[in-house]
Amino acid sequence: MAVKIRLRRMGQKKAPFYRIIVADSRSKRDGKCIDEIGTYDPNIEPSAYKVDEEAAKKWLAAGAQPTEVVARIFKEAGIEK
Repeated sequence: MAVKIRLRRMGQKKAPFYRIIVADSRSKRDGKCIDEIGTYDPNIEPSAYKVDEEAAKKWLAAGAQPTEVVARIFKEAGIEK
């Protein structure tokens, strides 16, 4: 099973808010997830994010692949593979 760390869209129309989740790569964007490890809010300046570092490192060590946006958020948070 290929596992991805990606964003789940939440919030209102034209005001997105995202949760950083761990999910099977075959599941839908807003479908079933394995674990929630953080949040990302692009609506405020500068963009705000909150990441559970231990959980993120655990999933990266287990082989989960982050998407481009999540990888950028992890880089800003100081989380490396």
